[in-house]
Amino acid sequence: MGRAFEDFPVGLRLSSRSQMVSAEEMIEFARRYDPQPFHLVSESKENLLGGLAASGWLTAAVSMRLFIEMMEVEGGIIGRAIDELRWPAAVHPGDRLRVEIEILEARLSESKPGYGLIRYRCLTINQDEKVVQSFVALAILPSTSALSSS
Repeated sequence: MGRAFEDFPVGLRLSSRSQMVSAEEMIEFARRYDPQPFHLVSESKENLLGGLAASGWLTAAVSMRLFIEMMEVEGGIIGRAIDELRWPAAVHPGDRLRVEIEILEARLSESKPGYGLIRYRCLTINQDEKVVQSFVALAILPSTSALSSS
């Protein structure tokens, strides 16, 4: 059985497994969604990002996967807002990313009985402990009462 709203009190910190991002993955994503030269050309070293770099949106997608696996919420998590999204450092081929979160706020929903809202800080960190993505988000997830009635 998965987790529910009550399993995420204020102050809780969680860390995901790590996942490597390959050049092929970066280029495939960029061809489809973000076709800029620094996301497409693996030989280029002379650019503002220091060579081939992942699209920030690929970093976000990898982070989402790691977040969902780590949270293990039965019934899923619905994103409501993302604030302060930053990509302070580039992701390069072979980087290993992990996600760390801290629950900042938690409250039961007044408009959606059986659900709770959490506000959390999320950091995506590479193998060198460098933050490559950060944001604060609001999400809605089922409470134990919603899960027990389904």
